[in-house]
Amino acid sequence: MGKQPVLYSYWRSSCSWRVRIALNLKEIPYDIKAVSLIKGGGEQHCNEYREVNPMEQVPSLCIDGHTLIESLNIMHYLEETRPQRPLMPQDCFKRAKVREICEMIASGIQPLQNLIVLIYVGEEKKKEWSQHWITRGFRAIEKLLSTTAGKYCVGDEITLADCCLVPQVFNARRFHVDLRPFPIILRIDRELENHPAFRAAHPSSQPDCPPEVAK
Repeated sequence: MGKQPVLYSYWRSSCSWRVRIALNLKEIPYDIKAVSLIKGGGEQHCNEYREVNPMEQVPSLCIDGHTLIESLNIMHYLEETRPQRPLMPQDCFKRAKVREICEMIASGIQPLQNLIVLIYVGEEKKKEWSQHWITRGFRAIEKLLSTTAGKYCVGDEITLADCCLVPQVFNARRFHVDLRPFPIILRIDRELENHPAFRAAHPSSQPDCPPEVAK
């Protein structure tokens, strides 16, 4: 075996969090290299990190002698190269539904409340802005889950969709979104909150989590 994978991560980044969950579920040991998105205007913008990730974002994963960026891409690579603990269903339609939920979150919700967007929106408007887009996205996801969910997002096995959903629920709470209209989302989040792989990936469990936030 080669060197242990290295994940460039920020404790509160939901994109980093998704990948941490997937790595944990697949029981892949990894090291974390913390990249602060706020210190000194953001370490992700420094020349050294730009060589790792030209988008100047987290996460990035160094694995198998390669550097990969973009969280969904990283998770699919893990699924394809380490299939022994699958996070995608065998059934083609169910696989499509997992990808659908992942994309709805990773493309349709999360980028709209990303740090660079909120800085542009401004301090006064960022909470209202985030609540609007998260609520809009969760309405669609709740409707989809009414047809796909079993114990988890798609059936009774944990999938990549669950890896994406849990961090987004955390973000929703952070911006004080009213989650009462989304009982399926809340039920799945409760189902997973004490799962060891999810707990270990939680922001409060990260080495770069500020002491005042850590549990």
